[in-house]
Amino acid sequence: MKFNEYLAKKKKLVDEELAKFLPHEFDSKSLDRFHGSVSFEYDVESLSKALCDPIWDLLDRGGKRWRPALMLLFYELLGGKDDVLKYTVIPEILHNGTLLVDDIEDSSELRRGKPCVHKSFGVDVAINAGNSMYFLPFDVVLKSDLDDSTKNKIYELISTEMMKLHSGQALDIWWHKTSKNNVSVDQYCQMCAFKTGTLARLSAKLGVVLANGSVEDQNVLSKFAERVGVAFQIKDDILNIKPSDKWGKDRGDDITEGKMSLLVIRTLDVASDTDKSRLLEILGLHTKDVSLINEAIEIILKYDSVEFVNKFAKDLVEESWLEVSNKYPESSAKTLVGEFASYLIDRDV
Repeated sequence: MKFNEYLAKKKKLVDEELAKFLPHEFDSKSLDRFHGSVSFEYDVESLSKALCDPIWDLLDRGGKRWRPALMLLFYELLGGKDDVLKYTVIPEILHNGTLLVDDIEDSSELRRGKPCVHKSFGVDVAINAGNSMYFLPFDVVLKSDLDDSTKNKIYELISTEMMKLHSGQALDIWWHKTSKNNVSVDQYCQMCAFKTGTLARLSAKLGVVLANGSVEDQNVLSKFAERVGVAFQIKDDILNIKPSDKWGKDRGDDITEGKMSLLVIRTLDVASDTDKSRLLEILGLHTKDVSLINEAIEIILKYDSVEFVNKFAKDLVEESWLEVSNKYPESSAKTLVGEFASYLIDRDV
């Protein structure tokens, strides 16, 4: 089985688990499952409109579901045999919660080809729904039949990784908010490791914990997942200025936000003083003017920055893949893990 076939198969199963966990519409029974009995009376309709509707508005748009698939792959790589599908909702709900909030912070217009949730439901509803998705996954663990030690490991995992994610987002926001222009390559990679690498790393660690893997397993596999997450962000940066027909966001909105992407960092390192000054000037405008956005993109393309960062991402993943490849014996799961990395780097959406 090729990875795209594996992903399509697991995506369907993950979607089924999401629907089991969170209904498209609340009733008293489903609310009791989350909250326990209440002292007074639910307004079931309003809770459905304010939570289920915005959350499912995003979830129903699809998405690749590669983070849950990664969790399952690592579980299988370590010999796990039990049905752990219900835990795939943990990384997927966390991921989509971050998207809801991130789109507000970035003033984005489109997500997966449709208006962002805050554009359809309002900023207040979207923030609250997104924040609720940071806590919903704890319910999966709380109501599971896992032993207390394993539950505590997962609680700690979610808490520590989500704090790292917010540190990554903090850096990303602060850099473009303050027009910081002396960000190093290593600082950028650490920001990505926190922001995008976190949920990949969380998925990997979750698979290891559920398979009762060793500390060494966790270190090797989470490092690989983190590198894949960084490469995924770099590929996102490329697609933002050179999108495919399937790209579901506005072209060049990273330019509008003034983001200090690796493309920009590399261009600033090698550009002429004139081009460097002009690129920084456009980034500082936070403009939506298409002609200015295109001008900034042309400066980036002029210095072959796309080719440079694309190779950087591939080298990053290939280096960490060697550690995984050397440690684990050949198996179908190991083959799929290797294909998974290539899939994310070579994607066009």
